[in-house]
Amino acid sequence: MKYLDEFSDPELAKKLLDQIHAATTRPWALMEVCGGQTHSIIRHGIDQLLPDGVELIHGPGCPVCVTPLEIIDRALAIAARPGVIFCSFGDMLRVPGSSQDLFSVKSAGGDVRVVYSPLDALKLARENPDREVVFFGIGFETTAPANAMTVYQAGRLGVRNFSLLVSHVLVPPAISAIMESATCRVQGFLAAGHVCSVMGTAEYPPLAEKYRVPIVVTGFEPLDILEGIRRTVVQLEEGRHEVENAYSRAVRAEGNLPAMEMLRDVFEVTDRTWRGIGMIPRSGWRLAPGYAEFDAEQRFDVTGIHTAESALCRSGEVLQGLIKPHECAAFGKECTPRNPLGATMVSSEGACAAYHTYRRLELVEAK
Repeated sequence: MKYLDEFSDPELAKKLLDQIHAATTRPWALMEVCGGQTHSIIRHGIDQLLPDGVELIHGPGCPVCVTPLEIIDRALAIAARPGVIFCSFGDMLRVPGSSQDLFSVKSAGGDVRVVYSPLDALKLARENPDREVVFFGIGFETTAPANAMTVYQAGRLGVRNFSLLVSHVLVPPAISAIMESATCRVQGFLAAGHVCSVMGTAEYPPLAEKYRVPIVVTGFEPLDILEGIRRTVVQLEEGRHEVENAYSRAVRAEGNLPAMEMLRDVFEVTDRTWRGIGMIPRSGWRLAPGYAEFDAEQRFDVTGIHTAESALCRSGEVLQGLIKPHECAAFGKECTPRNPLGATMVSSEGACAAYHTYRRLELVEAK
């Protein structure tokens, strides 16, 4: 049971909570920038065990949730075309576009398939040379290396009927956007450990210095998160704003060098729109010119598709940490996991899904 029980040991958790309570003398607002951390926090009730003055703000850390509506609609348009095999991870199939989702396209006869790796899509392309195979490549820096490797392999093997619909976003520019917002309340960050396992920590010290906020690289188990909170609170209480690595078993300062080299070869930095937030300059990746032939947006000429967000859904405010999910009037009513208005309700890492799954609304109403 190693690594299953030891990072949720209740006695160690109590010790960390006692240390957090002892260190806290004033209110602090911390943001976790990872949907996996959000789910762990809500599932284990970590936010309810903290001192009254320590608030956890749920940030835009769910890759499915921040994929813009126009990209979803472009995916739907491509998937509905005859002769196309559209491949995606399963959590994208129920994310609503402006009028339907990928499940709807599939039920109408579109060849939409769930795969477990982009390399599965490449294999399909090799097995079906008379079909166009498209993989929906979304996510933060964590999933990008596998997608980059798949495009690289497609080029090396000469598989011309494979393409990638790219919607990759980057964490550091999002932190800048959050800190420069007029409504920002964030005083410290729990950085996403899996992102840093790829990219290392070199991008964070300039952010910590510029915005004078501590940034603590944090894992996903209860003890990981409590230790990240403890270190962040201690820094705030001492007036420090440094980068600390509280997830050293998985994160090295230099990152994963082969993965980063592959990313630099296949992708280039670009402006990217985030669902519910808007355009953040230089916050995403697109295929580099040397791999432009594998760009599904260009191949299927769908770059002209632009759509508007639902006026009823407040997922954008949730993603920015401006409101908690239960503060949206549609939460649990017009918007449920079976009938989601926004991606934050349907994604396995979405904050709204976490609140609904772990009945957080009932707890709030009971107080």
